[in-house]
Amino acid sequence: MVDARVVQEPVLFGRSELVDSGSAVLLRGGGLVYLGSPGMGRSSLLRAVAGHAGTVLAAPGLADESEMSYAGLQRLFEPVLGDLPVGRHAGFLRAMAGRAPGDCRLQIGMSVAVLLRAAAARRGPVLCLIDDADLLDFPSWQLIKLAMRRLAGTPVTLLASAVDSPIGREVASGLMVRPVGPLDDRAAHALLRHVVPDVAEEVATGILELAAGNPGVLVELGEALTPEQRRGYAPPPTSLPSSSALGHRLRSAVAALPPATQAMLLLAAAPPQAGIADLACAPSTRPGRETDGLADLEPAERAGLVEVLEAGVVFRPPVLRTVIYQDAPIGRRRQAHLMLARILAARGRRLPALLHRAAVAAAPDDDLARELSEVAVGAAPAEAALALRYAAELAADPAVPLLGAARSAWAAGRPQDAVPLLRRIARTSAPAGVRARARSLVAELSLRGAPLSARDTLLDVAAELLPTDFPGALDALLLAGEACGRAGDPGRFTALARQAEARAGAQAELEVGGELALQQVAGLADLMSGADDEAFAHFRAVLHLAPGVDDPKLLIPAAMAGVLIGQDRRGAEIATRAAALARAAGVHALVPAALEAAAYAQLAAGNYAAAADTALDGAAAARRAARLDLADTHVALLAVLAALVGDRPTTERRAADATARHDEARDLTDWAYALLDLVEGRPADAATRLAAIVAAPPGRGSAVLRVAVIPHLVEAAGTAAPPLQAFDAWAGRTGEPSWLALRARCRALRTTDGDAADDHFREALRRHHHGFARAHTELLYGSHLRRRRRHLEARDHLRQAAETFHRLDAAPWAVQATRELRAAGDRVPAMTASPLTAQQERIAGLVADGATNREVAQQLHLSPRTVDHHLRNVFARLGVRSRTELARLLAAG
Repeated sequence: MVDARVVQEPVLFGRSELVDSGSAVLLRGGGLVYLGSPGMGRSSLLRAVAGHAGTVLAAPGLADESEMSYAGLQRLFEPVLGDLPVGRHAGFLRAMAGRAPGDCRLQIGMSVAVLLRAAAARRGPVLCLIDDADLLDFPSWQLIKLAMRRLAGTPVTLLASAVDSPIGREVASGLMVRPVGPLDDRAAHALLRHVVPDVAEEVATGILELAAGNPGVLVELGEALTPEQRRGYAPPPTSLPSSSALGHRLRSAVAALPPATQAMLLLAAAPPQAGIADLACAPSTRPGRETDGLADLEPAERAGLVEVLEAGVVFRPPVLRTVIYQDAPIGRRRQAHLMLARILAARGRRLPALLHRAAVAAAPDDDLARELSEVAVGAAPAEAALALRYAAELAADPAVPLLGAARSAWAAGRPQDAVPLLRRIARTSAPAGVRARARSLVAELSLRGAPLSARDTLLDVAAELLPTDFPGALDALLLAGEACGRAGDPGRFTALARQAEARAGAQAELEVGGELALQQVAGLADLMSGADDEAFAHFRAVLHLAPGVDDPKLLIPAAMAGVLIGQDRRGAEIATRAAALARAAGVHALVPAALEAAAYAQLAAGNYAAAADTALDGAAAARRAARLDLADTHVALLAVLAALVGDRPTTERRAADATARHDEARDLTDWAYALLDLVEGRPADAATRLAAIVAAPPGRGSAVLRVAVIPHLVEAAGTAAPPLQAFDAWAGRTGEPSWLALRARCRALRTTDGDAADDHFREALRRHHHGFARAHTELLYGSHLRRRRRHLEARDHLRQAAETFHRLDAAPWAVQATRELRAAGDRVPAMTASPLTAQQERIAGLVADGATNREVAQQLHLSPRTVDHHLRNVFARLGVRSRTELARLLAAG
């Protein structure tokens, strides 16, 4: 949420808590220092807080005055020097001018305290505002802090900023410190959209990556985009523009470093980035030094420009790396690449050595291109993408390495790199098969947002590849099957699937992965043509083959096959394994898709806690892989899970967060709101929402979702629900107790025969496992019995429902069960829904007692991430913004 007070300062998006910290200092007095890298918005934070102050005395640190003693004091206090008593005024000026005898620092410090006290008495509360305090002359800063210590309890406040560096941290010692870190993904995306509303999504992804959450970088890059760059028709920027104020500051800081340090920074910045062990092999360029060059980085560390970690050199801010590299003359860049290539080759690191050679090679160089293509095989997708991109630049025929680079970039979670490569293929005279596979990848990238057009493209590709490239055709058909399910219209899928089955007989014996894919395609074709028994047989064969397959791209549809035939737990196991395999292989694009399948399967199995944890992981993985549409799906699933237990605040927040880039996320949030309608006693509204999902036209939504909402549609509409023959037949064909229980419950709710309804409810309870679904059926059956005036029987079911809902933190459902109990004549006290679930109350109590998230996690046997998720919900429900406010609220209660 963007604070309305700071909307005029775009770099303050997502920074309202930091503004509040400064405002709190204004109210209670004292001092606060904002620490952060250049561009993080420290100056904007100071301006935002100063806007709420009365008298403001400002003196930013200036590099060219940092060696002039008391220059900062003179600038800070010049507007109020007249407030000093006459005697003190003259002595103060003489001391600062160096005309007072002896060491007069204490005298000046006491004069500063007197001056500030007098100014506050005459002018009201005083704020001393010092931006870039690490550049203020040290005597001035030392005496300002001395005065502040003697002004405790007075309406005088010190607010400062400094670069997060050893010097900056020393400057901030003894004062309250607030680190100013990078924006989170959502705030960064919102800021960029504020600056450039019409930027294409793949362009936005590249800008967000380059900025790494630095708001100053985001603003400057966004403002500098040309119309062609905004729409993705021209290469995006790879560094700060030459007119950049932040770039000028960073370049000045680098220019002030010793030449040997600048040389080592260029080695550390040259892509692909070298590790610490590699840089340690570089000789120092400092005269008279025979040690390695790592010591040459020390001045940059002291200036806060880099941090040297075991994993490598981290630039502060990260964009500094591209600034250093692109500002270096071409000759120095070439020397850096060749040195790194020699070092890496000597250390046996062939792939990065080849990449540094390729960075300075002259095209064409077919031998080097061939070497790069060889080492790309078996490499992690991110490294393979870079190697194949260089190979395409050096090869006489670039089409094949371009396609490989695009596919590897997509797999590495970098669609912003894949799209330009695919556009290049379209402009080349590539072989037909390469062009077809490129079109398939383009369709895959747009499958969720435009399933109908993706389906048509994929079916065209499959038809084109079937005679010559059977694996490629099968891959396109698998994707087309997913597109058909999302579009709700099979098109030519069934006919092409039959052709693939026929051609499979003419192939040499398929490997297990190919056999699984063929069974999946055949099952989907049967399902779409109404041959449900045959489809289920194919899908069971898919589940049988899955243990012998290690390709996550094949296992994800296999997991959904498990969901399609009601084997939800088996589907969850397969999807979880697919996610682990994708992570291990560095195929980041498939991790959120695998977690989506796992979350759906866990939701269908009634394992809501596991589904919530999986969806939380999936949303984070999707954002890291630049799959924002998938992030929306995961967040929308979290909204459904919150709504299932009647948690309106969390549902509304999640639904708002799921910005709905595609119809499935919108349908999920509609399902969530329909569930809230049900628990809050508005069945007609719920029925309207759910009927719209079930009756969605082709091109919208998900076939799996249309089945999943049926039990809730029947609950909302009752006897007016649409015919259920298809759902009845599907549930019966699964043979799974959980789905047979839901079928029986639906039959009970649709019949007008009270005795028949009893039989169906009893069948449902016999088949249900313990958990939320059973408690829900107990509630519905108890309500049915109460309406038939069988109050004693009704109470037994309603008590069990209420107890289970309490245990599962489904407070609104527990309230409803208790209300029904009272209507059935049970003497139970009226209940009001607590704003917190039982789990949230436990977490809130521990946090209020001072426990950290990690300590809470250890005590409650949860993950720290889960504790953080619950704590955010606690803050939202109780209307507090900090642990201190939470402790105060709970103590008052």
